[in-house]
Amino acid sequence: MKILEAKYLRAYLICITFSDNTNQTIDFEPFLNHKKHEVFEYYKQLPNFINFKIEKGNIVWGEDWDLIFPVEQLYNGKVLT
Repeated sequence: MKILEAKYLRAYLICITFSDNTNQTIDFEPFLNHKKHEVFEYYKQLPNFINFKIEKGNIVWGEDWDLIFPVEQLYNGKVLT
């Protein structure tokens, strides 16, 4: 399973389209609020959060993939905290 597209909706919501044309809207806010680390604090700032990209079938943040989530979790509609 790969991610084909991701569209920012609002706040920390992103709609993700997978290679089987399934769509999931994921709320990343609970994950970001649960984790206490400077990387997560950086991505709590919306201008930084919305600066994601799709690379190699994944949604990633940062040049060195500071944030990346298992595609299976995203496909199931929830990022585990």
